[in-house]
Amino acid sequence: MRHILSATIFAASLAVSAGVQAQVPAGYPADYGKIVDAAKKEGKVVIYSTTDAVSANPLVKDFETLYPGVKVEYSDLNSTELYNRFIAESASNNGTGDVIWSSAMDLQVKLVADGLALTYPSPEIKALPKWAVWKDSAYGTTYEPIAFVYNKRLVPEADVPKDHAALLKLLETKPDAYKGKITAYDPERSGVGYLFFNEDIKNFPPSWDLFKAMGKVQTKFYTSAGAMMERVTSGEHTIAYGIFGSYGLARSKKDPNLGIVLPSDFTMVTSRVAFISKNAKNPNAAKLFLDYMLSKRGQEVVAKADLYTLRDDIDSDASIKAVTKLIGDKARPVPIDETLLETLDQTKRLAFLSKWQKAKKGE
Repeated sequence: MRHILSATIFAASLAVSAGVQAQVPAGYPADYGKIVDAAKKEGKVVIYSTTDAVSANPLVKDFETLYPGVKVEYSDLNSTELYNRFIAESASNNGTGDVIWSSAMDLQVKLVADGLALTYPSPEIKALPKWAVWKDSAYGTTYEPIAFVYNKRLVPEADVPKDHAALLKLLETKPDAYKGKITAYDPERSGVGYLFFNEDIKNFPPSWDLFKAMGKVQTKFYTSAGAMMERVTSGEHTIAYGIFGSYGLARSKKDPNLGIVLPSDFTMVTSRVAFISKNAKNPNAAKLFLDYMLSKRGQEVVAKADLYTLRDDIDSDASIKAVTKLIGDKARPVPIDETLLETLDQTKRLAFLSKWQKAKKGE
């Protein structure tokens, strides 16, 4: 009886061991199973994110399926709320969210530069573009073209702007037709908006002429891409400037009247940046989720959620390959590095906002 019992225990231990090993992706370190085990003991991972819960839900569900016993607590915040919440938690020294995942690339880089991120060289680094990893801490997770979206029913085909210069010309030559009909992110209240407008300035020399033209036609500014697209599809506005291609692609599948333009002069490409908090309460579960998001399996789910995959080994409408097919070498990825800190300098920010206030009035 003792031999039977010992054999049973041995067989069970092998089954458990095999279960853990089965969850260690190919090519990962042999001891990665320890991270999996530790993550299951932690039992959960707390994520603060700017990605809306609906878009992130497929990732959350697939992760929980892949790693049963590790639950995801997901908070959907706008970029400024996320930054302020994380800063406050870090200052309190009582622990923070585990994975910080935001589309405000510059704010994410600042948090890493300020020493608030865990240094963690993910096993997936070799599969990622070099510009998408900084200091083995900040990781790009998506490859998202920034688009114009418009209402096909209300914008004549001849008016559809194919690039930034065409939009500027449209607003200057038809101000009455587009008065109150243009919408964009608010760079004063949205971290993402501030980033987008500053990147435009780098890539399109007449940017301030465009911003002034927006002011003259009384452009409406929002902090949410969802709000902008709702109003474009309803007809309240007809053209939205600077929209994540992921949101536009997902919405256009439900509403064929929503058109998408990747500007042919240059298309800014941004990435939702993730890092693990240095003060994470569940650091192993955080590592597990980060690696999953960057893995081929995770990135395939990213693409199915229309968020645009960062990896070039995935075929999808939402992928690097698809963007390259549409605009060739006109993609301008925003690198995740210290250059993103330049516009966060307080003097430069105040100078931008002062100029912006005048442009908003059409001056």
